[in-house]
Amino acid sequence: MSQKAPPMKAKEQGLQLLMRLWPFVREDKLAFFMMFVLSPVGAALALSQPYIIKQVIDEHIMTGAMSGINQLLIMYLGLLVLDYVSSASLTILIAWIGARTQVRLREFLYQRVLSLPQKFFDTRPAGVLLTRLTNDIDSLGEVIGSGVGTLGLDLLMITGALSMMLYLDWELTLILAILSPVLIVVIEFIRRRLRIYFTKIREAIAMVNAHLAEQIDGIEILQLFSAEDRAAQEFLNRNSKFRDACTRSNIYDSLLFAFVDGLGSVFVAILLWYGSGAIAQSGLPVPEIEPRSAGLMVAFIEYLNRLLMPIRDLSSKVAFVQRALASLTKVFGLVDACEPTDISGISVGELHGDIKVKDLHFRYSDDSDDVLKGISFSVSPGEVVAIVGSSGSGKTTVTRLLDKAYTGYRGSIKIDGQELSELSVNELRQQIISVRQDIQVFSDSIRFNVQLDNLKVSNEDGHRAVQQTHFGGVVERLGWSHVLRERGADLSVGETQLLTFARTMAHQPSIIILDEATASVDSITEGLIQKAISEILAQKTVIVIAHRLSTIQQADRILVLEAGEIVEMGTHKELLQNGKRYAELVEAGKSVTNIA
Repeated sequence: MSQKAPPMKAKEQGLQLLMRLWPFVREDKLAFFMMFVLSPVGAALALSQPYIIKQVIDEHIMTGAMSGINQLLIMYLGLLVLDYVSSASLTILIAWIGARTQVRLREFLYQRVLSLPQKFFDTRPAGVLLTRLTNDIDSLGEVIGSGVGTLGLDLLMITGALSMMLYLDWELTLILAILSPVLIVVIEFIRRRLRIYFTKIREAIAMVNAHLAEQIDGIEILQLFSAEDRAAQEFLNRNSKFRDACTRSNIYDSLLFAFVDGLGSVFVAILLWYGSGAIAQSGLPVPEIEPRSAGLMVAFIEYLNRLLMPIRDLSSKVAFVQRALASLTKVFGLVDACEPTDISGISVGELHGDIKVKDLHFRYSDDSDDVLKGISFSVSPGEVVAIVGSSGSGKTTVTRLLDKAYTGYRGSIKIDGQELSELSVNELRQQIISVRQDIQVFSDSIRFNVQLDNLKVSNEDGHRAVQQTHFGGVVERLGWSHVLRERGADLSVGETQLLTFARTMAHQPSIIILDEATASVDSITEGLIQKAISEILAQKTVIVIAHRLSTIQQADRILVLEAGEIVEMGTHKELLQNGKRYAELVEAGKSVTNIA
């Protein structure tokens, strides 16, 4: 998708907010043109009918002159049919435009989310993002299909009805104009209240979804620790906020509809009182009023209904529009929250795996302290470098800078002599692949999980990778087309790790980062995992973060980090002989193992 919405101002008005939808609607310009043509046609057809009724009553029924009445009745019937066809066509067009706009906006938002940097996801629950992509987009479909799409026709109906009422009787129209400010004030007051509560609804449902996504994902832990009651209470608290906001919005919506409907009945009563001349007999100091004809009164009341009908419908459309504006605020707030990752840059080509890091500093936000404090090291092509250190020392941060999950470092990171910040993200990530602590398995076939539908990864590459990483036994048992259950529930922990290794090797990167990839294994596949890691270490340039001594010992060099600084560097044997921090970590690891 190429749509790009203009940036949102701090206090953007409703019309400006709706205009941001235009990039997603303009592909249906022809349908919009047809809609704008049908709107005045439909208004003209609807507004001509009361005038024909007036002529039938005043010129034929009241006078008894039946000549010509059949032609008027046939004309009236024809107008009704054409009005129906026009209205149905307009409704279909609006619904069609609304559905297509929803699809485009959801695609744009999803692609926007996919392009955002890692720091964006560090502070936003997955449930909130799901709400933006689902509930909020659905609300926009409602407003296009039931609100904004018919506002043009409503305005034409209001303008046309007022014009015909002025033409028929300006005095009766003036009486209605005197009473109308009450209607305008009430509609504006309720509109503002609805905007507030619909914003609260969007926020509340996002928090409910965020809670659901998190708790369902961790349902096993909740059950093991008997925390179901606490989770249920927290859900009740969040759901109650959603319920309260919905209740208040429904109250205001109902009040608006009832007020407009009730005021319409009052208008009719006043018209009959004044138009029949009964007001002159009430004792009020008014001049003599000539009673209006029956046909004029019927037509005038019909025009009043055609005037009040769009205003009465406006009560529900106000609700739709306010709900959509609240959703748009959230949707475009997500769009404006963070700039997408800049994928432009120098073409990478085929990397050899030469990495040079010099005086590297990094902090996660401007108001936080540096987590990396001037570290320097190098990795030669085909070399294996292990990074060890206590939790929070900065090990993972180093690797996330290397694959550009985070940007904004200070100092220098050069890969094959080119500065990392200047390289194309997409091309770089085809050459540098990370195997993280968190294993991601998709509810799709094993072939998809290995190849990820990458056209550059052939079936032969996939077969070779599963054999190299000792995942072949799982493939033989289940088959390439076997669809894995959610989070790989039909695989053991070790088998899911072998799957991630196979995925990595199938994509044939030049540099591999193993970030605590062996932190959790089962005893059955532990040997296979160690063999798979040995295969990877023997073939690629590797930076490995690991607690397992067996993995660290295979490294050509070991970096020891502490509080964001390199405190030691050397081989396993050299560092043990030094008897400093690395030796302490190894000894602590042995103690833990012995206790276990």
